[in-house]
Amino acid sequence: MYKLFFKRVIDFSIATIVFIIASPVFLIIVLLLFVVNKGKPFFFQNRPGKGEQIFKVIKFKTMTDEKDSDGKLLPDFKRMTRVGRFVRKTSLDEIPQLLNVIKGDMSLIGPRPLLVNYLPLYNAMQKRRHEIRPGITGWAQVNGRNAISWEKKFELDVWYVDHCSFLLDMEIVGLTLLKVFKSEGVNAEENLPMRPFTGTNAAN
Repeated sequence: MYKLFFKRVIDFSIATIVFIIASPVFLIIVLLLFVVNKGKPFFFQNRPGKGEQIFKVIKFKTMTDEKDSDGKLLPDFKRMTRVGRFVRKTSLDEIPQLLNVIKGDMSLIGPRPLLVNYLPLYNAMQKRRHEIRPGITGWAQVNGRNAISWEKKFELDVWYVDHCSFLLDMEIVGLTLLKVFKSEGVNAEENLPMRPFTGTNAAN
């Protein structure tokens, strides 16, 4: 009953309240990113949601669109602004996703929505991560985030699908707040994303 009904009610209620409370911070970040990103404070991208249905996720844009002489985007670390680095390190770039939660595309807690082009690469077990709405944070994020392998991350996602409960969600919320406060679990120098998923066999 929780997974089918109450989880959505709680998601909508909490996301609405938090977004209203965080609106001053939201506006400040929008203004700062508007300046450093030359008028582009937001990042939109198609992602697969529940049942692999595609939706458009919204996040704060932490990198510029600077290109080299050949018209290709510069490496991530060269496009990451000082403001963007701070926003990503503190996980403030996730705030706009509260709008996705309010709309019903996402949940507060669940497997993170990944790239659409990963869909053909999942095996049968990994596909099960799409049996529920994706989340802003999840079981994999509080158990290693970008520091663990893709296979382990998917394993944790599916474990969450099978064990989703109110108490587990409360535990994940608590652990997420703790990790954000400590700035733990972000892989990489300069807090850049982990390497792309290329399929289970290729990743082993």
